[in-house]
Amino acid sequence: MKQIVQFLSQNKVDLAILWIRVLTGLGIMTHGSSKIFGGNMDGFINGVGNMGFPIPAFFGWLAALSEFVGGWMLVCGFGTRIAAVLLAGTMFVAAFIRHGDDPFSGKEKALTYLTLAGAAGILGGGKYSLDYLIAKRLRKA
Repeated sequence: MKQIVQFLSQNKVDLAILWIRVLTGLGIMTHGSSKIFGGNMDGFINGVGNMGFPIPAFFGWLAALSEFVGGWMLVCGFGTRIAAVLLAGTMFVAAFIRHGDDPFSGKEKALTYLTLAGAAGILGGGKYSLDYLIAKRLRKA
């Protein structure tokens, strides 16, 4: 038990980063997968067009893929900062454009994901990520 407590104490920041990355990534992946695989991509693209985006199919797919692929990248800690920036951009649009006129409860989810993606972007992948393993290997080479 003492070893577990010591491990947790010595690795608390990296474990917190892992926690944020994995739970945020899994959560946002569900939103992307429901768009891509749920059969409502056309409706989503129409909504993107109604928000005034040019080339709504491009921006609709970009948003859906940023959620699904970006979420997976967060889970793995691969390209964490790039994925976080794309996700934060998507969530910014969701919170302030798509749900801009909604009450706080309507934009709360997008703001939460925006906050968590921002934290992941600032913190990076941490010690328990593919980013860390790749950087470690490149330093040795």
